[in-house]
Order: sequence, then structure tokens, then C-alpha cells
Amino acid sequence: MGAIWFWIVAVMIAAYVVLDGFDIGVGILYPILARNEADRRIMLHSIGPVWDGNEVWLLAGGGTLYFAFPLLYASAFSGFYLPLMIVLWLLIGRGISIELRMHMANGVWRSFFDGLFFVSSALLAIFLGAALANVIRGVPLGADQYFFLPLWTNWRVGPHPGILDWYTVIGGLVALIALATHGALYLAMKAPGALEERAQRIAGKAWIALCAITLISLPATTIVRPTSFNNYYRHPVLFAIPLLVVASLLGMKAFSSRQDHLKAFLCSCVYLAIMLVGACAGLYPTVLPSSLDPAGDITVAKALSGPYATHVGLIWWSLGMVLAATYFCISYGMFRGKVSTDPDGYGH
Repeated sequence: MGAIWFWIVAVMIAAYVVLDGFDIGVGILYPILARNEADRRIMLHSIGPVWDGNEVWLLAGGGTLYFAFPLLYASAFSGFYLPLMIVLWLLIGRGISIELRMHMANGVWRSFFDGLFFVSSALLAIFLGAALANVIRGVPLGADQYFFLPLWTNWRVGPHPGILDWYTVIGGLVALIALATHGALYLAMKAPGALEERAQRIAGKAWIALCAITLISLPATTIVRPTSFNNYYRHPVLFAIPLLVVASLLGMKAFSSRQDHLKAFLCSCVYLAIMLVGACAGLYPTVLPSSLDPAGDITVAKALSGPYATHVGLIWWSLGMVLAATYFCISYGMFRGKVSTDPDGYGH
């Protein structure tokens, strides 16, 4: 049962990154691709009907984590209190920038929220990537399973690191570039005319940077956590994961070159999901490693809720996922296709 809940949480986090990732990517590219007010409207209309629904997966993942692994939730949320508060404010900033921008036809008003949309999106991508890198690297768990991390120390990886060091910065850059590429491919699929062409060009440039930062991140992870590939050696089938990463990167390039924007975007979805699955496969059965002593790691067995809660919870979780999947199919079906330039409504 512990393995089931571990992968349920992993899949829900992957769903959030894939779905809300293109929203964040659009925000990162907002000042780069938008040349005028019409472009800005199209970019916002492309995510307008779905961005808030996509963020539900973050809430659902956090709720599932709290229910299934209460020890992990208590330890991680207390130790990562500062970055979690920053992420919360960044999520709020993105939300109000999207919702309040059009409330006044004033240049200063709209410029402020345009800037807020870009800054909050870019920083959110960096902090989410750094958060995953912190989990892979490990945290200084004490005997009581709690820890404290300053924002940074000496930028080195060691027993007492900061939230930001050279490795977590690489993690933040991977997320920033990957989500920017994801957003560009989404815009190439949704935007019409000149904006589509610019999105495709920027996706090609971002793809090169994504390949480079992915190649850098793999040996960096091996240096920081030499045991990352232990599960891969025990179960050689897991080596399909890096092959799928390479295949998804090649697919992005090939389909984008053929103007098949939907398949290029789906390859980007696969890249993000498989990268997260690969990280989880390298960690399992650990859910939060200790940088002080491997004996202090929080594992699935230590953190899992009682058997009654996990069995009953699986039933209710399944029902909830059926409702969520139905909602998302209807929502994305209603707003499929290119975005129009109509200034009113959601632009579809």
C-alpha cells in the first residue's frame, strides 16, 4: 500500500507540473513574445479558461500528501516554511495579475500586472525546481525528523546546506527552461498568426538550452546523491526512463520542425512527467533523504498513515479522480483550438 500511495502522490505532482507548467511558461515568455496589447490578450486568453483549474492539482497533491504521509508533510512543511511562503505569495501574485489586469483600461495599471505576471511566473518555476532539487539532495533531518534550512549558506552541498546552493540553482534553471519551452510549444499550438511563429522560434532556441541543462543536471545529481541509480541497477527496466527523456527531446524538435505543434507539445508533457518519474524512481523508498545520516531518512514505511486510513482513502481518492478527470476533459474540450483575437470573453 505504501508503494501505491508513493506513486499516487508522484503522479499528482507530475500532473500539476505538466498542466500548470504551460501556464507558468506563458508567464515566463510574456514580455519576450508579446509585442502589443493584442498579443498580450491572446497569451492571457490561451490560459484564461484553464489556469485556475490546473492549480487544483497542486492543492490535491498537497492534500494527498497530508493524508497518506503525515510525517513527511509535517517535517517538510515545517523545514521548508520560508520557501513555501514565497511560493504561496508567487501563486497569489500570478492569480491576481491574470484576474485584475483587465479591470482598468489604464497603462500603468496594466503594466504593473504584466510585470507581476512575468516575475511571479519566472520565480515560481525557479523555486519549484529548487524544491525538487532540495528533496533529491537531502536535508539535515534531526533525531525528531525535523530540520531548518536558511535561504543560503556558502552555496556548497554538504551536511548543513541552504535552500539555495549550486545544485538547487541548477534544479531551478532546469525548471525555468523546461517550463519556458513547454509554454512556447503550447503557444505555438494555441496562438494564431505572427505570435504562433514567434512562439515556434523561441521554442527552438529554448530547446537547445533545455538539452544543455538536462545534460548538466544528470551528472550533477550523481555527484550530489551517488545512490540515485541504485534502483536502476536493481531494476534495469528503469533505464527506459532516460531513453524516454531523450526520445521526448528529439520528438519536440522533430514535430516542431514539421509544424505539428500538438505532438511537439505532447512530447514536452512526456519530458516533464518522465523527468519527475525518474527522480522518484531514484529516491524510492525514501521520501525525504537526510544529509546528515542515511539512517535518518524518512521512508515510505516511516511516513505512511495507518492501514485503515490508506485503504478507505484509496476508495475516496479514486472517486475524486474520476470527477476531476471528467471536469478536465470537458473543460479542455470546450476551449480546444486556436485562440481568437476577440477582446471579450475567454477568446475561444
